[in-house]
Amino acid sequence: MKIMLKWMRGRKMLKLFPNQVGSNKIFLLCTLPEDPHVTEFINSTAVKVQSKKPSSKKKKQKQRSLFVLFRMTNWNIWNNVGGRCCFELARLSSSSNVQRFKVGDHVGVGTYVNSCRDCEYCNDGLEVQCVRGSVFTFNGVDADGTITKGGYSSHIVVHDRYCYNIPDNYPLASAAPLLCAGITVYAPMMRHKMNQPGKSLGVIGLGGLGHMAVKFGKAFGLSVTVFSTSISKKEEALSQLGADKFVLSSDQEQMKGLVKSLDFIVDTASGDHPFDPYMALLKTSGILVLVGFPSEVKFSPASLNLGMRTVSGSVTGGTKDTQEMIDFCAAHGIHPMIEVIPIQYANEAIDRLTKRDVKYRFVIDIENSLK
Repeated sequence: MKIMLKWMRGRKMLKLFPNQVGSNKIFLLCTLPEDPHVTEFINSTAVKVQSKKPSSKKKKQKQRSLFVLFRMTNWNIWNNVGGRCCFELARLSSSSNVQRFKVGDHVGVGTYVNSCRDCEYCNDGLEVQCVRGSVFTFNGVDADGTITKGGYSSHIVVHDRYCYNIPDNYPLASAAPLLCAGITVYAPMMRHKMNQPGKSLGVIGLGGLGHMAVKFGKAFGLSVTVFSTSISKKEEALSQLGADKFVLSSDQEQMKGLVKSLDFIVDTASGDHPFDPYMALLKTSGILVLVGFPSEVKFSPASLNLGMRTVSGSVTGGTKDTQEMIDFCAAHGIHPMIEVIPIQYANEAIDRLTKRDVKYRFVIDIENSLK
């Protein structure tokens, strides 16, 4: 199959176009503020990438360790958008100073691929909170206006700062959802010290986020209670995930029986739901972290003030927290529950997602889908 390398002038995107379309289409993306130069197409898993010659010492230092090229293996799909991706490092540019990775390493790329790298948050490893805004891995707008395309591809080029080492003994298919659901609940749990053995944790909702919160809670030595509107979730919460209790949230008697019993609550529900009944379950100085996106959040000031309680929000985590989470999962054998699918099944997977018919994440096998 003949492949043509095309440089789109004025845009920071490289594409490899084959002479056919469909599932065999291969393209290479770059969404970085510094333009790379592809000097040679080697084969279907590697190209030679070389940085532009810097015009000043300051610029040279900024570009010393820029790009790494990955061969795509797995891509996590969530709701109606792509999630996070895992790769095998295919090649380093001959001029790069990348030292964290070597060819053949298993590497992950999370929710963002760029940030200013100079603000207080970037300097603290919390790039997702970058003052100028982080650039999302898919459908994000980079500094020059380029739209990022995510991981539905055979290759991707990413600045090494936004890459994560996946231990060799950890399955790449399992690692992809960690960079989405995993870090979304891990980051606020660590921020609010929910890793204290013997404490009690409530998890609202048992889906992609909720099941990871349960797994982390048990690994931290917490007593975990799952709250759901569906009694059908009881068996999987208790037997499959190891939760200590299951509560049907519509049962007022069960809810009243747990008043002031929980140290922490992680709320993963994105559907609209009342907050006061859950706030009442927190002990004095208890903390509720919201990681879902309901259309509105309403609760009485008394629910907050009288119990000296805290309500906090969170999305994903910085590079420091993300690598820490991956290492923790590998060390403790924590794996998300997934269903691996070929890319040709993507439309059916999205239909099933809308019906909540997945436990608990679809992962697209990009490597085998593009063969």
